[in-house]
Amino acid sequence: MFRSFAVSRRRWPLKAPFRISRGVKTAAETVMVELRRGDVVGRGEAVPYPRYGESVDGVVAQLETVAAAFEAGQPDAAVTALLPAGAARNALDCALWDLRARESGVSVAAATGLARPPRLECAVTVSLDEPEAMAAAARACADAPLVKVKLDGDLVEQRLLAVGQAAPRSRLIVDPNEGWTIDILREVSSLLARLNIALIEQPLPAGDDHALEGFDPPAPVCADESVHTADNLATLKGRYQAVNIKLDKTGGLTEAIALLGAARREGFTVMTGCMVGSSLAIAPALHIAGASDVADLDGPWWLTEDWPGGVRLEGGWMTPPAAGFWGEPG
Repeated sequence: MFRSFAVSRRRWPLKAPFRISRGVKTAAETVMVELRRGDVVGRGEAVPYPRYGESVDGVVAQLETVAAAFEAGQPDAAVTALLPAGAARNALDCALWDLRARESGVSVAAATGLARPPRLECAVTVSLDEPEAMAAAARACADAPLVKVKLDGDLVEQRLLAVGQAAPRSRLIVDPNEGWTIDILREVSSLLARLNIALIEQPLPAGDDHALEGFDPPAPVCADESVHTADNLATLKGRYQAVNIKLDKTGGLTEAIALLGAARREGFTVMTGCMVGSSLAIAPALHIAGASDVADLDGPWWLTEDWPGGVRLEGGWMTPPAAGFWGEPG
């Protein structure tokens, strides 16, 4: 059977700058894997993340090292095992799930038992900016039931109050992206207790999260940078109450399913998150999001254009992509 392994890269301009505590981006840089077996093609997309030492060039190079194994007919699991958890394995793993669904006629939802929800409450992100600009952004999405607030260590109370007052009916996810210290967290805890906070996401640097031991948070604290795979869960107990599952961290849907199951068994609240990427990156994550407590999958909402037939996000509610877009019989 003819097999081919193709890797491509794409730059997706953003409709507005996306700022977090670590910097700002004006475009999403993604890598796509396209696998062919016979007449069937499967696709997967990943977003390399510099925080984890990744780059587009590096992820492309990683993927090119396993192309020969796929084309030689090695088993799917053996090919993915050649890569560590991260963006490269995510693109490959998701392309394999898509390929198998189209080959077998069995959707990913049926194969995993994790159905895509027909409608999903999804956080809308307010990017880090001056308080007035953040208030304006929050007013623009104030009908969304869930709003994520990007913060750093400066003007914390002013920014939180600006967003909270501009979107008074929305629950807030507070996300400093490792930009706080334990002292900042303690100082703003009384304000957080007064606001409608759903989660406090990764307030401290991953290497400093031992400081959360014994801390009584005003809202559940969610691990993001501190959790990649199920192997990390043991170190989170007593520090975090929730975990953020991102396929670019787990290395694909396969490990995301394992992390979901392990997190549930350990009693963690589960959030499904994403990097800023297209609907091709989001489609596999919807299977995890449907079984999660919180979803933050608004990456495509930031793009000036997306794949035809991709997800839609309106008023803080996401609808899945068109039939056959990903993970379904072609």
